[in-house]
Amino acid sequence: MSEHLASIRWARNGQPFDYEHYPRDHDVRFERGQRITGSAAPAYFGSADGVDPEEMLVAALSSCHMLTLLAIAAKKGFTIDAYEDDAVGTLGKNAEGRAAVTHVTLRPKITFAGDAPDAAALEKLHESAHRNCFIASSVKTEVVVEPR
Repeated sequence: MSEHLASIRWARNGQPFDYEHYPRDHDVRFERGQRITGSAAPAYFGSADGVDPEEMLVAALSSCHMLTLLAIAAKKGFTIDAYEDDAVGTLGKNAEGRAAVTHVTLRPKITFAGDAPDAAALEKLHESAHRNCFIASSVKTEVVVEPR
């Protein structure tokens, strides 16, 4: 199989270290050199400029579904010109009563070139993409696909 690396770097930088004031921003570095600023959600004293872990999880699920669907569509001879998704993750309580991203709704909108699959074939594409998405297979979160 393969390994995927991410490095997190955080420093207090002289800020007070109490719950309301310590800095949440941190550097997220990926193995090929990409970097983003991570933070907690603003509701948890994070910066609005950073990407919180919950958003990263929702983005990972959406991206994986899209990439898997594109691969399946290409192998089936469908040509896709554009793909959009406005995914939403819901933070709630899991079966153990702990805070968790309990539900993610993907809302893909696909623009096909030429012949597009009928509704039943499109549904099968999404089902296959979900079943084969590495990230969806890795989480307990309920993931629902609602094509637009």
